[in-house]
Amino acid sequence: MGATSKLKKIRKFGLIGKTLKHSFSKSFFTKKFKEINQIQNSYQNFEFQTEKDLADFLLEEVFYLSGFNITNPYKESIIPYLDEIEKEAKIIRAVNTVFIKNNKLIGYNTDVYGFFESLRPLLKKGDKKALVLGTGGASKSIAYVLSSIGIVPTFISRNPENGVRIHYDDLNKDLMEANQIIVNCTPIGTMPNSEKYPDIPYQYINETHLVYDLVYNPEKTKFLLKAEKQGARIQNGLKMLQLQAEKSWEIWNS
Repeated sequence: MGATSKLKKIRKFGLIGKTLKHSFSKSFFTKKFKEINQIQNSYQNFEFQTEKDLADFLLEEVFYLSGFNITNPYKESIIPYLDEIEKEAKIIRAVNTVFIKNNKLIGYNTDVYGFFESLRPLLKKGDKKALVLGTGGASKSIAYVLSSIGIVPTFISRNPENGVRIHYDDLNKDLMEANQIIVNCTPIGTMPNSEKYPDIPYQYINETHLVYDLVYNPEKTKFLLKAEKQGARIQNGLKMLQLQAEKSWEIWNS
């Protein structure tokens, strides 16, 4: 009885995505489990090259996990496989955290919390408009946060439509100077492709700009380095990632 009572419940978690070699999450949670004396827990990466492979896993194998995170390109395509979606994630139409409870997949969006809390200390009174580079699941969370605090987001895309998006080629001096915040929501510049950067007119960036890159590896992407050279305030995505991971852990233990 005494020995049995000392056994700790084993819980398994993971990250779902396409290319996870340079992902932060596994090392973050492995370290966290040691810090909170729950080394019996584990966190692993699940790479799926197609949505069909992902679907097979979600329908047949996933239930031995207690919860998992989702990264690009599956933050939107995972939604049809969920049993429930919390309100904010439903509005945004993007999910990055799933809690498995009573064999039900419940979707959340902790990117919202992570981005808001990491952005808030950097804002200045004059920050009223933003350019959001990319239109994937991450960009929807970013635009939601910006709108909620009174900052008008404009999506920049290679495939503009319905006047909601602007093509990269249409970015000019007036647009760059009218938008004080620029957020890269694309994976461009991520290791090992760290020499790449979004194709925007950096010469129009100045000290009034806040330039935020959701990419965190490398610490300073070419995108951030080029903006910093122009005098802009810069921020990478590491703080956001840490905050959203902590929020995920809070959900998994609710």
